[in-house]
Amino acid sequence: MDRSAEISVTEQCKLLDLNRSSVYYQPAPAFSEEGLKILDKMDEIFTDKPFYGYRRVYLDLVNEGYKVGRDRVLKYMRVLGLETFYPRKRKTTIPAKGHKIYPYLLKGLDICRPNQVWAVDITYIRMSKGFCYLVAIIDWYSRRILSYRISNSLDTAFCIDALREALYKFGTPEIFNSDQGCQFTSKDFTDILKSCGVQISMDSKGRAIDNVIIERFFRSLKYEDIYWREYKSIPELKEGVFNYMNFYNYKRPHSSLENRMPVEVYETDREVIETKEQKRKHVLIKTV
Repeated sequence: MDRSAEISVTEQCKLLDLNRSSVYYQPAPAFSEEGLKILDKMDEIFTDKPFYGYRRVYLDLVNEGYKVGRDRVLKYMRVLGLETFYPRKRKTTIPAKGHKIYPYLLKGLDICRPNQVWAVDITYIRMSKGFCYLVAIIDWYSRRILSYRISNSLDTAFCIDALREALYKFGTPEIFNSDQGCQFTSKDFTDILKSCGVQISMDSKGRAIDNVIIERFFRSLKYEDIYWREYKSIPELKEGVFNYMNFYNYKRPHSSLENRMPVEVYETDREVIETKEQKRKHVLIKTV
């Protein structure tokens, strides 16, 4: 028998030294239903037109009948982690005070093999009611998604989890490229890369095209899965994203890869390179 049922709520609050009003308190959602619709529409606009600044996003929203001001659009762009091709501060790309910024190393680089360059980024993922964030790590050459994590907040922990999984499963890249977001400039994140002897590369501020490979993947994910499935909960979303990742890596041909699949390119080309390296070492040993 539940003894608490014999004691009034007032008495229970006194015994626990609680304010009675807190017992009935229901936290208000961070965004209203209207706010979530605006966030989702902004995500669609920016996915389709990443060159748009907040003024054009604002005009598109107004033209489609949304009642929203420019200040609200700016605020929501920070929530979404959106940045156009010119410099603009945003929550996911502002390094924390004291975080070191590394130079961009990919300019003019011939990326010609797996594990030469990995890239990482975070994107907004909408659900039917609410939203969360996805971080993904991709092999630049093969387009293979190496690891990912889903979180309901923009913290560093879920990014570190994805990094550790990728390093554990696939070894170390020569170069690791990211934007200047505080998650990726944090000491906890960069120390892991430095301890593995990985060169750290970071996009120039306001240069979304510096990390274009991962941005293209996010676009594919949203148009081919997220936008039309309308996931209702995080567990459902996680299952859906897991299924899409398998499809993308193992079954989806890429024209840029001569219609091969990312896993096929990654595994085959890495094996060829490793075989060549073994033969080269064998020749050197015989020569010595």
